[in-house]
Amino acid sequence: MVPRGLDQNNFLLSKFIGTCSLLGFANYGYLVFTNKTHPDVYLYNTMIKGLSQTHSAKEAILLFNTIQSSGFRPDTYSFPFVLKAVIHLSAIELGREIHGQTIRFGLDSDVHVVTGLIQMYSVLAGICDARRLFDGMPLRDVVSWNAMVAGYAKVGDVDNARALFERMPERNVISWTAVIAGYAQMNRPNEAVTVFRRMQLEDVEPDEIAMLAALSACAHLGALELGEWIHNYIDKRGLNKIVPLTNALIDMYAKSGNIKKALEVFEKMKHRSVITWTTMIAGLALHGLGIEAMEMFYRMENARVKPNEVTFIAILSACSHVGLVDMGRRYFKCMSTQYQITQKIEHYGCMIDLLGRAGYLQEAQELVRGMPYEANGAVWGSLLAASRIHGDVELGECALRHLIEVEPHNSGNYTLLSNIYAAHGRWHEVGMVRKVMRDNRVKKMPGGSSIEVNNRVHEFIVGDKSHLQYERIYEVLYEMNWHLKMAEYVPKERGCLLEYVEG
Repeated sequence: MVPRGLDQNNFLLSKFIGTCSLLGFANYGYLVFTNKTHPDVYLYNTMIKGLSQTHSAKEAILLFNTIQSSGFRPDTYSFPFVLKAVIHLSAIELGREIHGQTIRFGLDSDVHVVTGLIQMYSVLAGICDARRLFDGMPLRDVVSWNAMVAGYAKVGDVDNARALFERMPERNVISWTAVIAGYAQMNRPNEAVTVFRRMQLEDVEPDEIAMLAALSACAHLGALELGEWIHNYIDKRGLNKIVPLTNALIDMYAKSGNIKKALEVFEKMKHRSVITWTTMIAGLALHGLGIEAMEMFYRMENARVKPNEVTFIAILSACSHVGLVDMGRRYFKCMSTQYQITQKIEHYGCMIDLLGRAGYLQEAQELVRGMPYEANGAVWGSLLAASRIHGDVELGECALRHLIEVEPHNSGNYTLLSNIYAAHGRWHEVGMVRKVMRDNRVKKMPGGSSIEVNNRVHEFIVGDKSHLQYERIYEVLYEMNWHLKMAEYVPKERGCLLEYVEG
C-alpha cells in the first residue's frame, strides 16, 4: 500500500486497521493511524472500535475525545464503539457523561446509539436505567430488543427477559440464545431446554453460544437424548473443531452417565486445552474411576499441558473417590511446590473430604485448624459426613454446631447428625435434633427425580400434583404397587406375574 500511495486512502486504511485489530495487532494499527495526516471520522471510528475490543479501552476513550478537536462530530458509530470501552473500564460516570454528549449532538433518539447506551447501563448502572431508555425509544430494531433481553438475562432476571422475548415483533438467533443462556446461567436447565427445543421447531439454527448453553442444561438434567442430537448437529455442521463445544460435549456425556462416549469425544480431539483435560479428569472422578482419572492426569503432564487450580480439584476428588490418601497428599503438596498454584479453600475442602472418608479424622481436623481460610459449609459438611461413616458422634456434634452458623436452614445437616445418633441408639438426642429443626423453622427439602422422554425432561417432587398427567402417573403407580403386593402371594413356579414385575 505504501509504494502505491494507498496508505493515505482513508477507506482502504480503515479496512487495514480493522484487520490489524481482528488479528491481534491493534498496537500496530494504532501506529499506522497516528501517521495518517488527514484522517476522517470513519477512520477514527474504526480505530476506536479496534482499541475498545482489546485491553486498550483507555486509549479508545482518549481518541474519542480528540474527534471534536480535529474538527469532526462523533456520529452514530462513534458512540456505540466508545461505550464498549466504557463497559471494559466499568466507568459508569464517564458513561453518563457520554450519554449527555449524545443529547447535545441530537443522537439520543438514534437506534444504534440508544442500543449502545442500553448495553452500557445494563452492565454498569442497573437494569431499570436501561429499561427506561428502551421504553422511551421511538423506533426499535431487533438489535435494541436483543440488548434489552440480554441485559435482563445477564443480571439474572430471566423472567423479565422471557417476557420481553415473547413480545418481540421479530427474533433472530441472538434473541433465542440470550434467553437460553440466561436460564442455563440461573440454574434453570429445564426451561433452557424447553426454549432450545422451541427454537428447533421454529427452524432457527442455533449458534455456538446457544449450543454451549443447551449442553450445559443437558448436563444438569442428564438429558442425554437432546445432548446426542446437539452432538449430531455439531458433526453435520463441521463444528467439531471448536474446542469449547467439544469440551461441553465431554461434560454433558460424563454428567449424563455415558463416560464411554465422553472418552470417545475426547480421544477424537486433535487440539485439547487445559479445560478439555480437566473436564475429562472430573468426569472420570464423577464416575468413581479414580485410577483412570490419575492416568489421564499423567497423560496431561506428558502432553506438557500445565494444570490449573480446577484440574487439582478434579484430581483430588478422584483420589477421594478411591481412597488414595498418600496420592492425594502428594498432589496437594505439589500444587505449590511444582506448579506454583496457591491452594484455595476448595482444595482444602477436597483434601479434608479425602482424609475424612479414609478415616484420618484427626489429620482432617488439624488441616481445618491450620488452613489460612475460615472453614465454610462444604468443609464442615465433609467432617459431618465423615463422622457418620466412622461413627464419631463428638466430631458430628462439633461439625453441626459450625454448620448451624453458616447454613442454618440446610435440613440435610440435621438429618445426618440425627442418623448418627440413631445408629448409636441415642433416641433422646434424635428428638433434640428434630426439636432444634422445629425451633429454627428448618424445613426438610422434599426428594425429587427426573426422567427424559422424547427429548423432554419431566421433573417430579414428592407429593407434587402439578404435572399435567399426574392422575395417569398415580394410576400407574397404584397398579405397580398392586402387582408387587400380589406377587408376594404367588409361588415362584406359578409366578408369571412375578416374572413380569421383575422384568
